Amino acid sequence: MGFLGVGFQPKWRREDIHIMPKGRYDIMRAYMPTKGSLGLDMMLRTCTIQVNLDFESEADMVEKMRIGLALQPVATALFANSPFKEGGITEFLSLRSNVWTDTDPDRTGDLPFVFEDGFGFEQYVDYVLRVPMYFVYRNGVYVDVSGESFEDFLEGKLPQLPGERPTMQDWEDHMTTVFPEVRLKRFIEMRGADGGPWRRICALSALWVGLLYDAQSQAEAYALIADWTQEERSYLRMASPKTGLKTEFRGETLREVAERVLAISREGLVRRGYGEAKFLDSLHNIVESGITPAEELVAKFETDWGGDIDRLFDENCY
Repeated sequence: MGFLGVGFQPKWRREDIHIMPKGRYDIMRAYMPTKGSLGLDMMLRTCTIQVNLDFESEADMVEKMRIGLALQPVATALFANSPFKEGGITEFLSLRSNVWTDTDPDRTGDLPFVFEDGFGFEQYVDYVLRVPMYFVYRNGVYVDVSGESFEDFLEGKLPQLPGERPTMQDWEDHMTTVFPEVRLKRFIEMRGADGGPWRRICALSALWVGLLYDAQSQAEAYALIADWTQEERSYLRMASPKTGLKTEFRGETLREVAERVLAISREGLVRRGYGEAKFLDSLHNIVESGITPAEELVAKFETDWGGDIDRLFDENCY
């Protein structure tokens, strides 16, 4: 499946559905294989659904970023929907999520510095400044500056554009070339879920809204993850694409953690009073069964479909 991002804000907007422009795509396609072995898989074989959330202040941003990063493996497990590659079963329930672990270490990952004392906007800016550039857009053309430093650009020292300094649009473009599990722009972007059917698109936005758009739920979610260590967060990030809800964690499994997360989210949605809690029903069914969407697909592949991967498209396209 091609690269597709869908953002959720208060209302659908056409610009929230985007296909990557060819010039940008060509630069990234040439550069990514020099940084990781799965960059081209990310660009050509993955499909995600993303949720964009507002924040009220720097302190609110910090808390939401920490909750989002810590709980992203829960979303990965709940929405795992990519167990196949080249017509066969892989060892992963979310192959898409695993692809990101070997795409480009300069611009991906779970951002340990977000959990350090003193984290705020300035520290995130420093992080983005350190990420090597891909391109500069000038006069309708994507100029290849892959591997160059944005800090040099600020000083007018880009070899490809000598003496030229960046505009605010250049900075905003550069911010879109970092791909952590949770990305900060003028909003917070949750990036851990596989694509899926319409009912789970609504479920994904409802999950994060319930957790982070209600003060009590946000406090409960933060308390849930407050004592998780970086080692534990990194372990969940690496394990959840393979073992999903069966991932072992602190003497239980990610299924039990997901159950608590869903309960917090549901109560938050109920308190909002817009009738949104119903969108979590499909996720409750997944947690109750302990079977991820990916495992359901594998079971069908091995039985009803008789190993015919084309049935995947016949039954799941929309």
